Amino acid sequence: MAPPAGDGPPAVPVFFLSDSTGISAELMGRALLLQFPDLVFETELIPFISSVEMARDVVAKLDEAAQGPVMPLAFTTAADTEVRDVLLTSRVPIIDFFGMHMDRVESLLGAPGVREARRLHGVGDVRRYNDRMAAVEFAIEHDDGQTFRAIERADVILLAPSRCGKTPTAMYLALQHGLFVANYPLVDEDLESTDLPRPVRDHAAKCFGLTTTVTRLSRVRQERRPNSRYASEEQCRYELRQAIAMYDRHKLPTVDTSAASVEEIAAVVIQTLAKLRRRQGTAPRRGTP
Repeated sequence: MAPPAGDGPPAVPVFFLSDSTGISAELMGRALLLQFPDLVFETELIPFISSVEMARDVVAKLDEAAQGPVMPLAFTTAADTEVRDVLLTSRVPIIDFFGMHMDRVESLLGAPGVREARRLHGVGDVRRYNDRMAAVEFAIEHDDGQTFRAIERADVILLAPSRCGKTPTAMYLALQHGLFVANYPLVDEDLESTDLPRPVRDHAAKCFGLTTTVTRLSRVRQERRPNSRYASEEQCRYELRQAIAMYDRHKLPTVDTSAASVEEIAAVVIQTLAKLRRRQGTAPRRGTP
């Protein structure tokens, strides 16, 4: 989010503060800011505020920004009590995601939380962290059908024509959810029939189809290979039509990626997996639902 050009109203300065990576503070903060489409925000992430001294420096920066024409806003997920207490002394209004909920959770559970910053993104849970890293390695190795070694370990196999969003979806599912994801590009020879491609034919229950619109696919491909047959609307229309026919024949779950973020696509995949597991009575693996 950038400040407006010209003579428009000044942007609202927004800070995302954390004693860890700041990913959660930024994710939740931006989710709230999206509800104000008529305002413009100028954002800054300040992660790894790991000491009281660093917190004081951040407060000084916030208070200086508070002297500007627009009062800033800050979001924090700082877990360390001392760090959070210092941040809350700022003149800038702070939305404290961690503090506003932690006391309530401790009360409901009848036990104190350890309040360690590193636990927020899984490093505190070494097993889960290692699972996610193993999933990332699997996704890289099995990207774009490079190999089918140990394909039986896959939780999901994404099928789609080139440039429909397979790779970013696979990487997100691996990194955020610890899912073992392979992805397979449907090329012309695969699309000559509605049979599943031979390398994934024995794993139809794990296959998930991605699709998009002809216009979007052509536009994305034009950026890669301008004015090529590969990027033509005619070729894109053919590939998408054949891919959808394949998905329909094998009753594969599908998602349209044309207007969906990678987070939304991943959520659909995860929800679908959860439904399939409940139906089959199988237990989830690793970080899955």
